[in-house]
Amino acid sequence: MKPLNIGVVGCGHISDIYFENSAAHSTFNIVACADLDDKLAEKKADLYHISNISVEEMMSRPDINLIVNLTPPAAHAEVTLNALNHNKHVYSEKPLAVDLEDGRKIIELAEEKNLQVGVAPDTFLGAGIQTCQDLITEGAIGTPTAGSAFLLKLGPESWHENPEFFYQKGGGPLFDMGPYYLTTLVQLLGPIQSVMAIAKTNPAERRILTGSKKGTKLNVETPTHYSGILQFEKGPVVTMTMSFDVPATDTPLIEIYGETGTLKVPDPNTFGGPVFMKKKDDEQWTEIELTHPFSENSRGLGIAEMVDAIQQQTPFKVNGRQALHVLEAMHAFHASSESGKQIQLQSSEMLSTLLEMKG
Repeated sequence: MKPLNIGVVGCGHISDIYFENSAAHSTFNIVACADLDDKLAEKKADLYHISNISVEEMMSRPDINLIVNLTPPAAHAEVTLNALNHNKHVYSEKPLAVDLEDGRKIIELAEEKNLQVGVAPDTFLGAGIQTCQDLITEGAIGTPTAGSAFLLKLGPESWHENPEFFYQKGGGPLFDMGPYYLTTLVQLLGPIQSVMAIAKTNPAERRILTGSKKGTKLNVETPTHYSGILQFEKGPVVTMTMSFDVPATDTPLIEIYGETGTLKVPDPNTFGGPVFMKKKDDEQWTEIELTHPFSENSRGLGIAEMVDAIQQQTPFKVNGRQALHVLEAMHAFHASSESGKQIQLQSSEMLSTLLEMKG
């Protein structure tokens, strides 16, 4: 089939891996880029031999079929809705949107216009997590009963020269890294039924520790530590903690506990391994050989999967419905913390149907 033409909106650091990896896929061509910083867009256009055009021109060009939205999270909804209103498919960096209602509007508009929305992360399509998915499906650890997921580290002000957006609405450890963890858990265990959580901010005052802004005070608008309990529709209960307040830890990233064994899942922010498994009678952990391709940084793999689905009119795994479910789960952390109540997710049933369609 004829390759789809793609326009990229947002030319920040993350865009380079998308531009570089696109050469490995013959089903789509990145033909243009745009950014509010025209000099940045011009630099990327020259580097990757594509056109530098305005967002308005990109949306209006009939030869561009799909928009890749790599803008900061606060702009995701605006750019995605703009593209859909111009009858273009959209693949967006995570999260789908900052506000839950905006996320719902995106999915409703896409379905109304018979357009597709795909959303990162696509790391779960890589060798590591796909190997884990096979092991669970094959019953290697028995029926999953529980799990744990931890992101425990200090905030990005210790290494990032411009970390302000990490502490604004739509940032923090949950919205920044939560999509990797939650998407992986949903792929391995199915839809989330409910969330019970506590969110805290510690400490309230932070300062940039590197670069030209060193010493500058950060305005913290989002919690920096979340602890929650996720109840999955199929039964498993997962303990999840996301924090920018931890100087050191030796906890696992993700573990899935089954009736007959435990599975150590690799970093959900990467495509590879290692994958470890230990059954109840084993004395030591066994490293499992990866059984799928794409163990290196393969960002853009989700675009390729989405393009194939558009051309063949089939379901795909990085679907916006899954991203909406993840977005609702993240908002449930906040709602539960504020209310002290267990929050039931409304998107579980629709996602369950979608996951069954995708096999």
